[in-house]
Amino acid sequence: MTEDSKVGTYRFVAEPFHVDFMERLTMGVLGNHLLNCAGFHAADRGFGIATLNENHYTWVLSRLAIELEDMPRAYESFSIQTWVENVYRLFTDRNFAILDKDGKAIGYARSIWAMISMETRKPADLLTLHGGSIVDYVCVKDCPIDKPGRIKVSHPELVGECQVKYSDIDLNGHVNSIKYIEHILDLFPMEMFREKRIRRFEMAYVAESYYGDTLSFYREQTGENEYDVEVKKNGSEVVVRSKVIFRD
Repeated sequence: MTEDSKVGTYRFVAEPFHVDFMERLTMGVLGNHLLNCAGFHAADRGFGIATLNENHYTWVLSRLAIELEDMPRAYESFSIQTWVENVYRLFTDRNFAILDKDGKAIGYARSIWAMISMETRKPADLLTLHGGSIVDYVCVKDCPIDKPGRIKVSHPELVGECQVKYSDIDLNGHVNSIKYIEHILDLFPMEMFREKRIRRFEMAYVAESYYGDTLSFYREQTGENEYDVEVKKNGSEVVVRSKVIFRD
């Protein structure tokens, strides 16, 4: 198996209902495309979510870091490449490249995934999946951004709350990972997105939240264009931490 055959490439168009008021693809839609590409790539190689569900397992996203030089504009075509960088017993590293209409890299992403039992919600051994064949798809390909880091909100300020609704819930019965991205970016004023662009966005998923939970959003500014966000459910348990870095 060649290294090129281990990379999946998927093509998209920035539909007008997928862009923001600046006519750029939104981070939520980009995140959704990344997760879809991960699903397509895994399914094509025999370890997709549908196959896992038959045996009462599923994939869950643990960490995500996206770094961007630009975003596709309305009606522009673009593509996303994805590949598996490492496989460990309980986690796997999956990377992405975002390419513009000319095939130039305008961003990269790194993610960490776990496979869990749908019955116990505990991690499963990836090296036993299909006899450990997932390691055959490990690919040597450059992803020139830092791995997701440790996020700690030391002096948080409560900046928002919302109750988990129907549209927040995914097929696993908990809050969709992309919904957290949208809720977090909604903490910033519209003018911020008029004047600045997101350079790096990180998510660390700590626990699950469910329909009816109350999510509280705490934010701390840690630099001129850098913010750390912590999301708690029902006033106590941390479910998500995020870092947002803007650039002028």
